[in-house]
Amino acid sequence: MNMLVPPSTKVTPPPPPSSIEDMRLPLPMMRDILLKTMFRKNVTMVSEVSEAICLPRQVTQELIDMAREQRLLEATGTLNANNGNEMGYQLTDAGKARALDALSQSEYFGAMPVPMEVYAEQVKRQSIRNIQITREQLTQAMGHLVLPSDLLSNLGPAVSSGRSILMYGPPGNGKSSISNGIRDAMGDKIYIPRAVEYSGQVITVYDPIVHSKAEVEIDDPNSLRRRRTFDTRYVRCDRPTVITGGELSLDMLDLVYNPTARTYQAPLQFKSAGGIFIVDDLGRQAEPPQKLVNRWIVPLEEGKDILALQSGEKFEVPFDTLVIFSTNFHPNEIFDQAALRRIFFKIKIDGPNQENFLKIFALVARKKGMPLDEPSLVHLLQEKYPTIDNIYANYQPVFLIDQMIAICEFEGQPYHMTPALIDRAWANMFVKDEKIVK
Repeated sequence: MNMLVPPSTKVTPPPPPSSIEDMRLPLPMMRDILLKTMFRKNVTMVSEVSEAICLPRQVTQELIDMAREQRLLEATGTLNANNGNEMGYQLTDAGKARALDALSQSEYFGAMPVPMEVYAEQVKRQSIRNIQITREQLTQAMGHLVLPSDLLSNLGPAVSSGRSILMYGPPGNGKSSISNGIRDAMGDKIYIPRAVEYSGQVITVYDPIVHSKAEVEIDDPNSLRRRRTFDTRYVRCDRPTVITGGELSLDMLDLVYNPTARTYQAPLQFKSAGGIFIVDDLGRQAEPPQKLVNRWIVPLEEGKDILALQSGEKFEVPFDTLVIFSTNFHPNEIFDQAALRRIFFKIKIDGPNQENFLKIFALVARKKGMPLDEPSLVHLLQEKYPTIDNIYANYQPVFLIDQMIAICEFEGQPYHMTPALIDRAWANMFVKDEKIVK
């Protein structure tokens, strides 16, 4: 969902480097990535190499000139008319040997990585805490949900603060949907690095599964000198959302090392930088909730995370993520008070009252083409709900209507609603307490 954001929150794009010195990367590393990329992708023209390693042409040319001085590259001696009369370049025998040796040390090639300290500067420019969500934006993003009137008043400040949120309450009342609505309210774009570098190691970050690439910005074709509007080592994306549930374990928050490629992959919370990390169904993981939250204490309080390389060396990375914990348990059952203090906002998500339940029921029925029937609704409210102490939940209208639709389709009848169908649907929503004789 694309929504307008206040001009003050417009993200400043990462500026493209103008020289080798601007790169702030070790020269041997840049040279080797250049050689590996030309070797693996079989690119020869400066424009092709520039696109492959995601650098401006003038910086690419500097790297090529450096490799030529070391006799690792040579000009092909011919101009290619199909490529604007560009000079072609190829690896020398020494260059091929160097590329193979570099590949044996690390299979990484392609986009030049961004130094960690340079990436940290971009994180500040696009911080989740720079966003100011308005009531109108949040209302629009939650427009498909029927919510208590005071819920948005509680959610708004929590989201705008960029601090951690704990949503708790009975199951089936839309905590996951609300989390997704918060994500949709953030309509701006940020810049995700394809890879970052720390201590000579490459950590890949951009992940098409996590990151939704925004529209491509095209250079001005009428310009004599094509100018890149931002550093293309980054990908312009919607603010990311990572959703985990019962499968979350502590090792998923560590760097993932690929022993074959000898590169690292960023953990989930790193990929969610500038966006949202949702821990759904907290309390259903193999790890105790207290242990999971303890892992987040330093990041939540200090805005930085600690990761470790295979060598055991630990280092800091920026942590700029809105963390949303969602649980069906009461917080006092799964956390001690010290942990609760570190979660900035606690918001209870209750089930709907009868009025909102009926609104949800009517909305779902209209969407699914199920005609409403007043005697059936009276039967549901007066005969069925008193048996569960009139406790309503947001998931129940969808469940009941889907059950009735399934029965109608099986019986070859048009969609309709009767007290008898209500009874059959209700019987599938709850399991009767009884002893099973084995």
